[in-house]
Amino acid sequence: MGTESTPAAGRPAAKRQFRIWRGDESGGELRDYAVEVNEGEVVLDVIHRLQATDAPDLACRWNCKAGKCGSCSMEINGMPKLGCMTRMSTFEEGETVTVTPLRTFPVIRDLVTDVSFNYEKARETPAFAPPPGVAPGDYRMQQVDVERSQEFRKCIECFLCQTVCHVVRDHEENKQAFAGPRYFIRAAELDMHPLDTKPDRKEYAQAEQGLGFCNITKCCTEVCPEHIKITDNGIIPMKERVVDRRYDPLVWLGSKIFRRGQVPQTSVTSGHSSDAVHASAAHGGVHSHAGGSHDPQAEAQAQGGVNWHREVPRPTSPAVDEHGKLPLTELTFDRPAAPSPFGDDVTFPLPPEHLNFAHPDQDKH
Repeated sequence: MGTESTPAAGRPAAKRQFRIWRGDESGGELRDYAVEVNEGEVVLDVIHRLQATDAPDLACRWNCKAGKCGSCSMEINGMPKLGCMTRMSTFEEGETVTVTPLRTFPVIRDLVTDVSFNYEKARETPAFAPPPGVAPGDYRMQQVDVERSQEFRKCIECFLCQTVCHVVRDHEENKQAFAGPRYFIRAAELDMHPLDTKPDRKEYAQAEQGLGFCNITKCCTEVCPEHIKITDNGIIPMKERVVDRRYDPLVWLGSKIFRRGQVPQTSVTSGHSSDAVHASAAHGGVHSHAGGSHDPQAEAQAQGGVNWHREVPRPTSPAVDEHGKLPLTELTFDRPAAPSPFGDDVTFPLPPEHLNFAHPDQDKH
């Protein structure tokens, strides 16, 4: 009865060396503690024992103690981890375990940090935009689409990926322009959602969330307790779609000439009257490359992607100038998608009347 022992091993509990950061926003220091550790315990168990014995004023967040709430995020031997999921058996018996608060966020006291940065970024992220006319509860989508983004919904918002990301960990000045891995996968999830009607998730991630700052070192993936492939399945696909849209010369040029639903058609392909185009434009219609018939009903179907019997316009050559040169313009986009070949003195968007999508002599050949 005199010696406490563990039921599983039948041996006395051992004292282990811990080094805990103590302090607040004004400063602090690492303090050494010798704490009793039983077999099967995790770091959070030891923190609780320390609070019950030598350091009753030690501040530490925790809630579920089951790896599902993300509250007990801390840095253990320099690695961001969950205290409740880090077993003491993973350390050598004579090893000193150092526990510090998340380095990227301001310290409140001891192991508690101010993670409000993440909630501010959450509020800035546009919410799911449901299709018009569909009531909540009536949304329907294929199981394959559910599974595609389900991985990202496993996030418990422990913010370990946020604190390990060196873009803000080493550069405080980047926080205003950088949302971080947790909100990149939120943007990716909504971009993959078949019912989300907000079309510019990729553009928003690039322009507002700072997607371009990420250089895919995969640190966020390594520390994720839910084993979400943040980089491979979320960030990299988003970056690829942004790059395709902006910098791939073929995709870029094609999107400029045949931008679905965005580019007003100001000259017509052969066999159609320009009056039909202007009449459609007067009704607020915008022609897509798919809607070659210039019929309002067919065009509406083409915009929705269901006009399987549409008239497809014959391929046309892009317009050339009097010297036979092809002037690459940004057409009607509100800003250059890449460095402009005309220099910095060209303003965008170009007036629609200055655009010509058809070769001027195409009907002579």
